[in-house]
Amino acid sequence: MPELIELAPDCRVPVLWKLSNRAKRLSLRIDPRKKVVTATLPPGISPEQAVKFLKAQIGWITKRLASLDQAPAFLPGRQIPLEGKLHTITHQPAARGGVWIEADQIIVSGAEDFISRRLTDFLKNRARLILGQELRAQAQTSGLSPTRLDIRDTSSRWGSCSSSGRIMLSWRLIMAPAPIRHYLIAHELAHLRHMNHSPSFWALVNQLTPHRRYAEAWLKQHGSTLLGAR
Repeated sequence: MPELIELAPDCRVPVLWKLSNRAKRLSLRIDPRKKVVTATLPPGISPEQAVKFLKAQIGWITKRLASLDQAPAFLPGRQIPLEGKLHTITHQPAARGGVWIEADQIIVSGAEDFISRRLTDFLKNRARLILGQELRAQAQTSGLSPTRLDIRDTSSRWGSCSSSGRIMLSWRLIMAPAPIRHYLIAHELAHLRHMNHSPSFWALVNQLTPHRRYAEAWLKQHGSTLLGAR
């Protein structure tokens, strides 16, 4: 269970401690859905050192946690981004057809209790369609061919590439603008040739997409809100 750590007067945050023999340094990440700070501790770090490190990062921690309050909520009347464009969730309980798009609205039918689930399923299916099309297009252009595409729901990673050539992408990418999706697909395609983050890997990424710098800055600012959407 997370432990409440006082970083400053009137500032206590939930922290989940994770011991790792493989970690070389103390690192932090925010779980966007649980709103918990995960602190990974390498061997030899004392509790006092860990808390001191947390207090030194109070600005980053509080800013990231505060940004999660801006995460899109799958509720009637709220707006969520779809392929980078804001759409208003409109509930039509008596309608039939599940979920569909009309202009700048996402219409959700059925009982209100099932809006979040139905909308999530709709976004996942759209992600399979759109991200699949975009991956195939970039694969054809680059000459790099993955063996399979998996669409998943992850708490911290936008994508991954296995040694067998299988690429995984988060369905939440369907909410991001096209340049962001282009960059992250290029990133995973580059791993088909370089299973690391070496200079050669980044050189290939830069060849595959012109959007790297913009996408990295955008994800740093907005990524946690998409990961926390529900």
